[in-house]
Amino acid sequence: MGFGLTPKHNKDFPVENMTSEQFLIIAIETAEKLNWDIGHISEAGFIAYTEFSMSSWSEEVRVKIDGNVASLKSECTGSQIIDWGKNKENINDFIYMFNELKDKYTHEELEQKYEEIKPKLAHEEKDALSKSPLSAKEKLTGFLSVFKPTKGYFVTPVIININIAVFILMILMGVNAFFPDGESLVKWGANFRPSTLDGEWWRLITNCFLHIGVLHLLMNMYALIYIGLLLEPYLGKARFAAAYLLTGIFASVASLCWHDLTISAGASGAIFGMYGVFLAMLTTNLIEKSARKALMTSIVIFVGYNLFNGFKDGIDNAAHIGGLISGLVIGYAYFPGLKKAKDIKLKYITIGILSVVILSVSVITYNQIPNDIGKYESGMKEFSAMEEKAMEVYKLPENISNEKILSEVKNGLHYWDESIKLLNELDRLNLPEEIHERNKKMLQYCDLRVKSYNLIYKTISENTNIYRQEIDECNNQIENIINELNE
Repeated sequence: MGFGLTPKHNKDFPVENMTSEQFLIIAIETAEKLNWDIGHISEAGFIAYTEFSMSSWSEEVRVKIDGNVASLKSECTGSQIIDWGKNKENINDFIYMFNELKDKYTHEELEQKYEEIKPKLAHEEKDALSKSPLSAKEKLTGFLSVFKPTKGYFVTPVIININIAVFILMILMGVNAFFPDGESLVKWGANFRPSTLDGEWWRLITNCFLHIGVLHLLMNMYALIYIGLLLEPYLGKARFAAAYLLTGIFASVASLCWHDLTISAGASGAIFGMYGVFLAMLTTNLIEKSARKALMTSIVIFVGYNLFNGFKDGIDNAAHIGGLISGLVIGYAYFPGLKKAKDIKLKYITIGILSVVILSVSVITYNQIPNDIGKYESGMKEFSAMEEKAMEVYKLPENISNEKILSEVKNGLHYWDESIKLLNELDRLNLPEEIHERNKKMLQYCDLRVKSYNLIYKTISENTNIYRQEIDECNNQIENIINELNE
């Protein structure tokens, strides 16, 4: 059973009593008998892809002839961690079928078949095996190599290291490593509509490097490593970095549009964006046909599963969809420049135009999203200020004159009346139902304060205690409402 970033199985197979040309022909016949889709072929070997099945997301099989030994390698094209023995089974099936076929052809037949494919081989590079989309994964020679920037895998580890560094810093500053609270996440830069729309636009970027617990971080980094190894060798550093940031921002804006009070954080929006870029590339001829078919299956399953799973509570599917859509757009926009790889000017013009378009759309959308929650919070600050002024009557010294007390009571009534007007205005905003319910209780609170102040005014102006019981009842009701609001 294979285990790893992309599980694989390797085995050396001796080339016995035959030339490399004869071995190549029988190997190709073997792959065809097994119904594998053969891609690149060269004098040194070939790449083939197994059929998709319930037990497999399709594997890539490489046969490389080197002298008297053929190296056989089967590797998963998907992002699964365990292959449940499928790669080993592929190699065993190949060896069994090869042995079945090797004595069925004469030397003359093998030579004839080789001559038939020779024109095709003449147009193939001898390093055809390096054209595999999975070849970049060979850069990972150990655990630490995941974090080390290298050619063709440079931006991905930089992004991974930033995400991990931010998470470690959060933990060192006292944030819970497994279940960080909302207040901590907002403090560290999470995307939260009331805060983000209140001038803190930078949250659209910072939330892409922030994670809600260690499990969230590990899952996102695993997905990023997989797509980074597949995609960055094709895009290069500049295109990859631009796509990651632009899709991350667009994903954050999509989340902002959809959610009123959700605290959003994580690299998943940008990661979905990179999967979108790769999906767009898989619908073009940038990647060899047989490889496209195998990778398309595994990528579509991954994206589909995670989008479906994203409908669960606590998962920001709006960011996933926003990232995916923007990634598809970027992937198709990159296509002309990728076809003309040597045209550096076209590459940077494309990145520039995409940046202007996506950022412009994001800014326009950002400015059009109603920030009723933000208005409500600003209103609450104004309410608190007026409440404090209205309660000044309770801070008067004991030896103050009745005229001064009555003046302060009148002043307090004015502020309570203004508070009621403010709460009625705020209640007309588009707010979640729980906030409307809270608003109703606050209006009851203000009405009771008005009633209490009027009774106090009567008590002092009429110099009587007949209203004492009513005042006490008001105060008890006020205390109950305060307790309910605090809960």
